[in-house]
Amino acid sequence: MTSSMPEPTAPSSRGAIDLAALKKVHPERIDAPENNAPSWVRTINQELFPEIVAISQQVPVIVSLGSPRSPASVQLDGLLASVVNAKNGSVVMATVDAETESTIAQAFQVTQVPSVIALINGQPVPMFQGSAEVSQIQSLLDELLSLGIQHGVSGTVAPFSTGAAPAEAPLPPLHQAALDAIEAGDFQAAEIAYKHALNDKPNDTDAAIGLNQVRLLMRTQDQDLAAVRAAGAANPDDLEAQLAVADMDVVGGHVEDAFGRLVNFIGRNFGDEREVARARLVELYSIVGVHDERVVASRQKLARVLF
Repeated sequence: MTSSMPEPTAPSSRGAIDLAALKKVHPERIDAPENNAPSWVRTINQELFPEIVAISQQVPVIVSLGSPRSPASVQLDGLLASVVNAKNGSVVMATVDAETESTIAQAFQVTQVPSVIALINGQPVPMFQGSAEVSQIQSLLDELLSLGIQHGVSGTVAPFSTGAAPAEAPLPPLHQAALDAIEAGDFQAAEIAYKHALNDKPNDTDAAIGLNQVRLLMRTQDQDLAAVRAAGAANPDDLEAQLAVADMDVVGGHVEDAFGRLVNFIGRNFGDEREVARARLVELYSIVGVHDERVVASRQKLARVLF
């Protein structure tokens, strides 16, 4: 993370933004603030993108590119949203699913998720990649607001939602407890909550997916990407090395690379290691979504190497 904010750069123009839908677990977390408070945060699509660009002529816009299947992205968006909403309209936030909105990610030249970029007068301002603490986010946001003033972008705008709409149905208590724990960075508590939910209801699909998400985050939170990749390249038949790279690839949005790596490992190995790799691959399938086309394609490749 840099200590000073760069000047806006010329925006990319790589064609129209493509829309797609991806099943999300509890997608209302970001767009529905607690206690029906006003929110200056929204998820954008092709129709809303020009509106967001227009808003950046009035106030700076934070664009968070991540994945609803990545606990790290969900956690970061929660922190960003709390800081943005505290500014009461002097800055707004747009969330983008970088996996399904790949054209947006390419236009912003995003190579990993989560990545955060700002817009001022329609021009992108790089901010940071990966996770960040609240204090770091607040410091960068203050720099961004100062940069906006320098470029004549220093107004305020009305919230995207005012709390007047009917509230979403509440989540089951254990699911809510797990999500609160994730936002607080207490992944062990989140794991316990999801386990209790599954004990109460063994066919709770959302709890099973949530448990896999939390375990993925726990496995990757302290890992160094360069070191993990180097170990994986040096040890192609080491089970733990290949599992670690696959985990990092899913968190970083390189889903097909992760799947291909584990399918290839399974095809080269037999016995207990093969079964462990297969079980991890199935776990990653659930995180990405069983109906995702990448999962469907990978399952076909897995069947060929298994049978």
